[in-house]
Amino acid sequence: MKTLGLIGGMSWESTAIYYRLLNEIVRERLGGLHSAKLLLWSFDFAEIAERQHAGDWEGAGALLVEAARRLEAGGAEGLVICTNTMHKLADAVQAATSIPLIHIADATGHAVVAASVKRPALLATRFTMEQDFYKGRLTDKYGLEPVVPDQAGREMVHKVIYDELCQGIIRPDSKSAYLGEVGRLRRTDQVDSVIMGCTEITMLIGQGDFDIPVFDTTRIHAEAAVDFALS
Repeated sequence: MKTLGLIGGMSWESTAIYYRLLNEIVRERLGGLHSAKLLLWSFDFAEIAERQHAGDWEGAGALLVEAARRLEAGGAEGLVICTNTMHKLADAVQAATSIPLIHIADATGHAVVAASVKRPALLATRFTMEQDFYKGRLTDKYGLEPVVPDQAGREMVHKVIYDELCQGIIRPDSKSAYLGEVGRLRRTDQVDSVIMGCTEITMLIGQGDFDIPVFDTTRIHAEAAVDFALS
């Protein structure tokens, strides 16, 4: 089994889910007392979020590159950035290291294609919904047509992530707002599925809330990381 280097703490709420999933999936596949071989770098998320909202992606990238290099030096054989948004910097992290990076958008793209749907609603941070590093990859590599909410919807989805989910707060009215937004996108944009494109969203909604396919990027990414670790 290869050792995975996790770049986490963005937020630690979803990194904790990654840690549980990675170990559960390894146990499911290998049985007995098996668990994942992991190294974890966990950021103080306030330092990252400040740079995100200031548009200082170069500064945020320097922090991720340093973390990746330290994980590689510590023995990691593959890298997992435990967040969708910070894959904006995935190319810089990969270029700075000599070990593979398991990209969350690639894992998600494969899962969406395998489900034979094409027009997913993408719920995520404002950065992921508005910039092209994630949507563009899904379109260019996998032929998908991701749809994001309008400005008011994007602001609502983003605010819930940072003000609630990243702080461990789960509110029924926020869940209702997310479900309502997907319902609107189904009516106005004919979406045929949902990508939970922020790793914290799995805390709020899931497949049981919908009658169309839902793609939990946290689990999908963890499955892809275990595939790599056991290959």
